[in-house]
Amino acid sequence: MHQFDFSVIPQSLPFIWQGFLFSLTLTLTAMIGGIGLGTLLALARLSGGKFLSRAAAIYVDTLRSIPLLMVILWCFLLIPIIFGVRMGAEKSAMITFTLFEAAFYCEIIRAGIQSIPKGQINAGYALGMDYRTVMGNVILPQAFRNMLPILLTQTIVLFQDTSLVYAIGASDLLHAAEVTGKTFNRPVEMYAFAAIVYFIICFSLSTIVKRLQKRIAIIR
Repeated sequence: MHQFDFSVIPQSLPFIWQGFLFSLTLTLTAMIGGIGLGTLLALARLSGGKFLSRAAAIYVDTLRSIPLLMVILWCFLLIPIIFGVRMGAEKSAMITFTLFEAAFYCEIIRAGIQSIPKGQINAGYALGMDYRTVMGNVILPQAFRNMLPILLTQTIVLFQDTSLVYAIGASDLLHAAEVTGKTFNRPVEMYAFAAIVYFIICFSLSTIVKRLQKRIAIIR
């Protein structure tokens, strides 16, 4: 242990902080965008229209069957070639994560909607509500409350997965630790520090999720 030198960590904190901010921004962007797109996909899958339901199912099943790292590389390398649009690593990562996570959020939201008794939908129709009103005012609020712990759990996984953007050179937390480790010739210490940061954040969020699950169970 006497060979380890963690004194380089304070010197590297500014760069580590920038990487952490990008990881956090990427997580929040993908979570918000993914839940929004995932909700639309879930509604499409549950709709009576065969085309919408089938198209949404193909989108979800395809992305859930491909490794995230491969999707990251595809979007980063192929989109500029196909559409002729140059994108930086950070922008490409945000688009990729939003589209990818939407497939997973879709299945969570679809299960949440299906957990609500169908009698409530029929009751809404009996009161003169249309499909949009029933979903927006009756079903979705209850569904989101029930699936909130699962959505947060998926977000924790999303935060962990942001480390994969190192493959395209995005400046996330792990990439910042790698660069500073090479700069100060202390890669082990910097990787260990990054692991501690990931553990503290994910463990704290997991504790919050457990408390939410208990509260929701009491409400039920």
